[in-house]
Amino acid sequence: MRTLVLILLILASASMADAQGFPALQLTEAEGGTTYSLSLQILALMTALTVLPSIVLGMSAFTRIIIVLSILRQALGTQQTPPNQVLIALALFLTFFVMQPTLSTLYTETVNPYLQGQIDADTAMAQGSATIKEWMVRNTRQNDLLMFSEMAGVGPFAAPADVPFPVILPAFMTSELKTAFQIGFLLFLPFLVIDMVIASILMALGMMMLSPMLVSLPFKLLLFVLVDGWALTVGSLAATYGGP
Repeated sequence: MRTLVLILLILASASMADAQGFPALQLTEAEGGTTYSLSLQILALMTALTVLPSIVLGMSAFTRIIIVLSILRQALGTQQTPPNQVLIALALFLTFFVMQPTLSTLYTETVNPYLQGQIDADTAMAQGSATIKEWMVRNTRQNDLLMFSEMAGVGPFAAPADVPFPVILPAFMTSELKTAFQIGFLLFLPFLVIDMVIASILMALGMMMLSPMLVSLPFKLLLFVLVDGWALTVGSLAATYGGP
């Protein structure tokens, strides 16, 4: 009954809105300007929110950081500890920390003047794109950038702002993946040595039924805590990026 009543209320509300002439999409042009209806604005906002995760992944330091943290968790052998929510939160906060100089420059030179009406939307988009491109080009390997430039048939570029987004985005992502796996390899080696030593000792003692991963886990955790591994990992990740 409650479900039926709820459906009837929704249908009644839709009928009332239709009776009052509330359109789903509306464009009103007056005095040379265009005003969009609330429904169309909400649709544009929801579309932007859907694309936002891809923008965060493709144009920030989040990709490198989350991959390195995931490889570190796998090297420790702690299964789902720390959980995915904790790793994502740490990666997001570290991403904001790494990109804080760039975001401050973006707000000072682009967002704030646009909000105060000093520059128009086109100028703000151009300045903001140039700031983001400069940071991405600085943290992209030259070989990857040249490869995608040659594939697209564009270049050479006089300045980072001249690099188009269809070229810099895949080049930046490819460079981030390569760097992340290189860092993950270096992090994996010490824990792999511990696993091999523990496995050799257990085989020498004839304990074939005892899992080497289970025995080596406390030693890996102890080593990681003694060297302050989280601080070293996070600090090293932040140091791999340049300034604003």
